[in-house]
Amino acid sequence: MLRNEYPEHDINKVFDYMETVIEGGGVHDDTKEEFFLINKLFASLPPEAVEYGMMFLHGERNLPKSTEDLMPLYIRFVNLLEYLEKIDYLRQIPASMTTEEIMARSDMTSSLDEHEKPFGKPLLGYKFNLNEDAPVETGEEDGEEKEGIHLMNCVAPVIKCSDPLTTSLFYEKNLGFKAAHLDDETMPHIRLTRDNAILILAEDPIYDYYIYASEPMLLYYEIKDKVKILKPLEEAGKKSATNREFVFEDNNGLKYCVSQNLEI
Repeated sequence: MLRNEYPEHDINKVFDYMETVIEGGGVHDDTKEEFFLINKLFASLPPEAVEYGMMFLHGERNLPKSTEDLMPLYIRFVNLLEYLEKIDYLRQIPASMTTEEIMARSDMTSSLDEHEKPFGKPLLGYKFNLNEDAPVETGEEDGEEKEGIHLMNCVAPVIKCSDPLTTSLFYEKNLGFKAAHLDDETMPHIRLTRDNAILILAEDPIYDYYIYASEPMLLYYEIKDKVKILKPLEEAGKKSATNREFVFEDNNGLKYCVSQNLEI
C-alpha cells in the first residue's frame, strides 16, 4: 500500500520522486535498471495508457479490456514505487521510537525482499541494460506474465478503389460494415470494421497492409533488425500530426504500416 500522495495525472512527478530516492543509495543493485525499464516502457505508451497506469496507482482496478496486456507494467510500476517509499521512510530514523514503531520498521525491512524479486527480470518480454538506450528483447518466456501479450492486434488489407467513399457506402449498406474516415495516419483512407474483420479503402495506396498494435514500440524493437524498415518509429514525446506508426517491407516487397490503436 502506498503511503504518499501523488498527482492524479502527472506521472513525471512520480518518476522524479523515484529517481531522487534511487540516487540516495541503499537500494537493491538492480533497482536502477528496473526504474529505467519501467520509465522507457511508459514513455512509449499513448497518453490514454499512461493515464490508466496512473489510475491503477491510485487504486482503480476496473480498467478497460485494452489495458490487459499492459497490466504487468502497471503492477511492476506500483511495486517499485512501494519499495522506494519504504526505502525513503527507513532512512528517516527518529530520535526515539516506541516498541510498536520498532516492530513496524522491522516488518517493513523484512518486506523489501518481496518487492525486489522482479527486479532484473523481463517485463513484457523486454529487459533494460544501463549500457543500452532502449529496452532489449529477451526472447524468453516469462510464464504467466508473457501469456496473453499480443503485440499485433489485427491485420487489415488495403483495397485500391477509384472512389473510396462510394465503396464504403456499399460496404455499409449491403455488408453491415461501419466506416471511419481517418486523417491521422500517413495514408488517407477509410477504415471499415465489422465483427473481427477490418478493411482499408484507399484511392492511391502506398501500403499493402495495416497492422494495428496497442504498443508499436515493443513490436518495433522486436522486428527492426530482422526486416527492412522503410519508416522508423518516431519518439513518443515528439509532436506529430499523424498517428504513431512505422513501415516495413517483407521479402515479397509488400509494405506493412504498423499503426497504434488501443480500440481494435
